[in-house]
Amino acid sequence: MQKIGIIGSGIVAKSLGNGFLKHGYEVMLSSHDISKLSEWKEKGGDFAHVGSFRDAAIFGDIVVLAVKGSVASGAIEEVGPQHLQGKTLIDTTNPIGDMPPENGVLQFFTSLEGSLMEELQERFPDIHFVKAFNSVGNAFMVNPSFKEKPTMFICGNNEGAKKTVQQILDLFGWEVEDMGKDTAARAIEPLCILWCIPGMLRNQWTHAFRLIKA
Repeated sequence: MQKIGIIGSGIVAKSLGNGFLKHGYEVMLSSHDISKLSEWKEKGGDFAHVGSFRDAAIFGDIVVLAVKGSVASGAIEEVGPQHLQGKTLIDTTNPIGDMPPENGVLQFFTSLEGSLMEELQERFPDIHFVKAFNSVGNAFMVNPSFKEKPTMFICGNNEGAKKTVQQILDLFGWEVEDMGKDTAARAIEPLCILWCIPGMLRNQWTHAFRLIKA
């Protein structure tokens, strides 16, 4: 089984880390202060590890980027992009700005003519970015219990990397829709805004998207 390195230590990082452990992967979470991950490591058992961002990048055959969108580029620079060269990187980030929501609508620091993932891919061309897990809450990322199987929209420029991520999503209980190249992140990232509106307005957070086909 491949090793998973997760750049990040927040709720998304822990939720995905637990999911990978559940399915038999060896996982490393990372933080500037690894002491705050001691409880996660203890609960995770022998396959759960902690380290620095760079440690996780080196450890992982597959790497997950699970930090705030505003610090995503800096986190990769801190890791050392050379440690991610040629690897599949699952990009969970969203370009959420610091401005408050407007009528429940989050504000992004990108425009519809570009996406955070495209910026990252352009800056780090040797990394195989695949956008995923950005448009659903952490409680439903792994084997969610909806009446119907939800859809995870992904995109990326490397076909092999997308197949790797699709295999993970199959394990995690998702139907996968490959939307093409990184340009599609211009549409996938704003799904985060749409997903959050019911929560912001009515405190409804227990939903996901599904693509229905004729």
